[in-house]
Order: sequence, then structure tokens, then C-alpha cells
Amino acid sequence: MPLTMAQSGEENIIKKVGGNPETKKFLESLGFVCGGTVTVINEIGGNLIVNVKESRVAISKEMAMKIII
Repeated sequence: MPLTMAQSGEENIIKKVGGNPETKKFLESLGFVCGGTVTVINEIGGNLIVNVKESRVAISKEMAMKIII
């Protein structure tokens, strides 16, 4: 399921990062890699604030839809 469906505070394992090569590279540079963990902290208007690799990152709903957990 996409990251947008995750419950707040629940730790999830990233199974796949989709999108075009440029998008994949951008998300991987932020720490969204297969096998990594991600926790949703908050959702504001569909956009997410997440914890990934011990950092807080804000991503848009469109980007979050490309991250499969």
C-alpha cells in the first residue's frame, strides 16, 4: 500500500520506491530506500511529515503515493 495509507506513529518498512528515475533518485537521496523504515509523524492536507533515517522530512501527497510500504 502507498505511504499515504499508513497510520501516524506506526513504523513501516519500505518495499518499493516508484516513479521515474529522477524521482526515485530524489527520494533515495532523502533516505527512502527499499528495506528502510519510515514513520508517519503528521498529515497536513494530504502532505506528510515522516521520520526516515532519524530525520524528519516533509513530502507531498504525490511523492508519498510513489513510496510503497
